[in-house]
Amino acid sequence: MTRILYVEDEPALGKIVKESLQSRNYEVIMAEDGLNALKLFPSSQVDICVLDIMLPKMDGYSLAAAIRKLNPSMPILFLTAKSQVEDVVKGFESGGNDYLKKPFSLEELIVRIENLLNLTNSQKQQMKQEIPFGEFIFSPSRYELKDPKGEVRRLSHKEAGILTLLLENANQTTERKQILIKLWGDDSYFNSRNLDVYITKLRDYLKADPKVEIITIKGIGYYFSV
Repeated sequence: MTRILYVEDEPALGKIVKESLQSRNYEVIMAEDGLNALKLFPSSQVDICVLDIMLPKMDGYSLAAAIRKLNPSMPILFLTAKSQVEDVVKGFESGGNDYLKKPFSLEELIVRIENLLNLTNSQKQQMKQEIPFGEFIFSPSRYELKDPKGEVRRLSHKEAGILTLLLENANQTTERKQILIKLWGDDSYFNSRNLDVYITKLRDYLKADPKVEIITIKGIGYYFSV
């Protein structure tokens, strides 16, 4: 049975969502503030975290970042009334994997949960301990990129996911839509903007080896030259 850490500070909404998920055979551990959720997390052995952003004592962004430090591969879904690009980007940068805008249907919530669980399981199965390319060494399971000088950079969940996909298609083109669908679940405008941000960051990380390039193929995707 899938176990969910669900954090929501609106008691009425929380009760409805929790009971609805339980009726679909999910086990739900619920907290009404970020600090209590963080205390529950280490011993809860959950499979996924569903977090509201506007929480008392510790907001969802801070909670996600703290959870990510404890468990780098934990899937995290944000529930938010915010939909500005800056808010969405901040959510991903703090460690979130996906977001769902309020109000939402239970069916969509379940689809998002199952998509994240399947994606996480797939990535775990595909991950190798170390992947050398150019003068870099990438450790997907630890989200670490070692540069030519031996310095290690910790990547975000999304950065590691994008780099993994590019490496799977090294020296060939990876479609932009493929990345968006696999890592975000859809190719919406907001998600596309987020992808641009992460590609720019990865290019900056990889500039230490001029032979390694992420080349934009306009209207198609990216050619990863290694």
